[in-house]
Amino acid sequence: MASSSNISEPATRRERFAWCMYDFANSGFTTVILTAIFNAFFVGVIAAGQGSGDATLLWTLAMAVANGLVLLTAPVIGAIADYSGAKKRFLAGTTIGCVVFTALLYFAGPGDIALAMGLVILATFMFSSGENLIAAFLPEISTPETMGRLSGYGWALGYFGGLLSLVLCLAYVTYAEAQDMEAADYVPVTNLIVAVLFGLAALPTLLWLRERVTVSATVDGISLIRAGFQRLGATWRQARQHTDLFRFLASLTIYYAGIYIVIVLAAVYAQEVMGFQTQDTIILIMVVNVTAAIGAFLFGYLQDRIGSKRCIAVTLLIWIAAIVCAYLAVDEFLFWVAANLIGTALGGAQSAGRALVGQFTPEGRQGEFFGLWGLATKLSAMIGPLTYGGLVYLLAGDHRAALLSTLVFFVLGLAILAAVNEKRGREMAKAVY
Repeated sequence: MASSSNISEPATRRERFAWCMYDFANSGFTTVILTAIFNAFFVGVIAAGQGSGDATLLWTLAMAVANGLVLLTAPVIGAIADYSGAKKRFLAGTTIGCVVFTALLYFAGPGDIALAMGLVILATFMFSSGENLIAAFLPEISTPETMGRLSGYGWALGYFGGLLSLVLCLAYVTYAEAQDMEAADYVPVTNLIVAVLFGLAALPTLLWLRERVTVSATVDGISLIRAGFQRLGATWRQARQHTDLFRFLASLTIYYAGIYIVIVLAAVYAQEVMGFQTQDTIILIMVVNVTAAIGAFLFGYLQDRIGSKRCIAVTLLIWIAAIVCAYLAVDEFLFWVAANLIGTALGGAQSAGRALVGQFTPEGRQGEFFGLWGLATKLSAMIGPLTYGGLVYLLAGDHRAALLSTLVFFVLGLAILAAVNEKRGREMAKAVY
């Protein structure tokens, strides 16, 4: 079986909008489940009997398992999707899976540690696999010159999707608390809100985004799984020809570890260190989503002018400043300054990183190369939170001291990024295989 590409056919404006809408759709999962509400609910309610240090470690273990599964499967799934022309079908399957498992989190209450961990692992695996697959469409619907801008549009729209999820959840939480309901009663409903919004907002993507890879007749009868591994093996053998891609993936693996610490533990830190309540945390993340959308939008334009590498370097410097502010914060003012710096850097770093991988990707191998991107980001998602969770455990619940580990990831990531040659990486992507 062989595949051919129709990427030369220009994407319509409706298709590009449909692609961006997936960022809008899936951002509620990141924002509510991983960042703002369910993670703090797990530590503070579901696993409260284990103590803060142990509960935090359990949450980071769940994240590590989920992202470990993605790490093992992402490159092969991407290669199979490319080879079989099935990226969109894979995307539909992972979307449905994430919606279903997120909705089932409704049934996880106090003490249901195994149930909650199992469901959040499955939901996160589906979410992350879908994230890799939707990213693989970017080079097909854009050009190297406009890829950064379109990626920025997607991230910006995504943060507004996260903001909408938080607004809906905040409205329900406010109502529930006015009825004297406890967190164990109203937080599970927020999982249903996220699931419904994800399913509805993903419809434009699943209806309008086109699969541009066509599949010819079977040639040698090899299985798709074997074909996936063969293509992945070829990519690794050609690593020397993609020096800048692999250097960037090494840099991304390290600095994303710091980003993932913030994504999955920000609400826990706000709750355990700053004394934030559920409503306070939701409002905090809502504001961060606004600044992140602005950051993604502005850096999306900027990277098409000065290059993705320079944009990423700027965001990493902002990250370093933000972590220092958060560590020093003993009152809410400085913590809010840190949060908004994080929002600005978060949008820019994620948008520019995805675009740079797209610029380094050869035509017809989008799923495969973005599978490698997914492998790098999910390795980060294991390393970062586990490092933080392990330190909190060893330091008997001292979240503030554990936060300093985040600085190391950003500084090392910036150092490795300096060795990436963006121009050479783009030229290599144009080589014919």
